[in-house]
Amino acid sequence: MHLRQNLHPGRRKYLFALILVSFISVICVAFSMGSDDFDISRREVLLRRIGHEILLQSGDSTSRILPVKKIAENEYQISFENAFTFQPESLVNTTQRLLAKDPLASDYVVNVLNCANASVAYGYAISKNKKDDIIACKGRRQPVGCYMINIKFKPTGIITAKNGYLLGGLSFLAFVGFMFFRYAKPKKALPDNQHNDESKHNEMFTMGSMSFNAEARKLMINGQTIDLTRTETRVLRIFALSPNVAIERSRLQKEIWEDEGVIVGRSLDMFISKLRKKLEPDPTIKIAVIRGKGYKLEISS
Repeated sequence: MHLRQNLHPGRRKYLFALILVSFISVICVAFSMGSDDFDISRREVLLRRIGHEILLQSGDSTSRILPVKKIAENEYQISFENAFTFQPESLVNTTQRLLAKDPLASDYVVNVLNCANASVAYGYAISKNKKDDIIACKGRRQPVGCYMINIKFKPTGIITAKNGYLLGGLSFLAFVGFMFFRYAKPKKALPDNQHNDESKHNEMFTMGSMSFNAEARKLMINGQTIDLTRTETRVLRIFALSPNVAIERSRLQKEIWEDEGVIVGRSLDMFISKLRKKLEPDPTIKIAVIRGKGYKLEISS
């Protein structure tokens, strides 16, 4: 059977719409990732500007700022051609003012290193929440020396975000696809005898002089009505569908109790006993024990 025949038209349109939207979203994110190079280049320009202003503040307007190095995924290094001096307070203010132009640089750590041994001459941390800023010794001017400035950003930048969106989009697309194929799974055709059984479930069964209404859970004889419990009805229905045929005990237990997760051997005997009493008004009907096999609903003419 074709898949389309097993999906409600509204549900099918809804699932196709979800797949289409997910696919478009993933494509858009993938193409937008091309802007990462621009954002990285813009950040490097801001870092060079920091180096430029630090040199100007030290009175140096001629020496060069060496190319900015990306030494780790979110860490950059600013190097200088000549030795210089700096005022910590000016360095803090300069980095805060310029990096404020980078919307993805709200949290970062700055370390000024000595070129000779990479020891930290001065350092501080800036956070989006100003109460978490760590800044010390702002008023102590540092002596002239060869310094490198390392700036490490918290990894919440655009690359991380877009990678998250891409992975999330792919996961969502996979989930939608799974749900689509799950609901679109073709239904197995029922055997003819099973169709017949299901149609009988809603019919009245005639057993001798008794009528059995499985849907209403009632036995009727000579104007008298006998109520049945849910389990009694299920047991009697199996017998009524196959009168005068031996029914295996294991089949009765499986069909009646397996769905409830517990099969108790003596429970079947108890319900058989109760059904026998309710069938007593008609002596032509009895539930007989078939040794080594199970039970049989015997209806004599």
